Amino acid sequence: MDTAVQAPITLSPSAAARVATIASKQGKAPVLRLSVEGGGCSGFQYKFGLAETVDDGDVVVETDGVQLAVDDISIDLVRGCIVDYVESLGGAAFRVENPQATAGCGCGSSFAI
Repeated sequence: MDTAVQAPITLSPSAAARVATIASKQGKAPVLRLSVEGGGCSGFQYKFGLAETVDDGDVVVETDGVQLAVDDISIDLVRGCIVDYVESLGGAAFRVENPQATAGCGCGSSFAI
C-alpha cells in the first residue's frame, strides 16, 4: 500500500534552478511566491515574486533547496499544478501547468476555471 502523500503543487527542477540564480544575484532567500489574482484576459492571473519570508498559512513545497510558497486562498486555484521555467524563441518565463484550468490565454499568464 502506497502511503506517499502527493504535494499540493510542484516546483520543477528548472524553475528551482532559475529561482536560486535570481535569489543569489539579489542576495535574497530562494523563496518563490505564487499567488492568484482576479484579472487578466481569462479571469484569473498568476503573480510571481521572490518572498522575504514564508507567511503563516502558506502552503510550502521545496525542490533542490528552493521553496515555493502559495497563500492559503490561492492554493485552491492552483492545486495539482506544476510551476516550470521555460526558455523558448519567444522568451523565457515561469509557466504554470494547471490541470484545473478550463481556458487560458496565449501568453499563459491568465486562466479560467
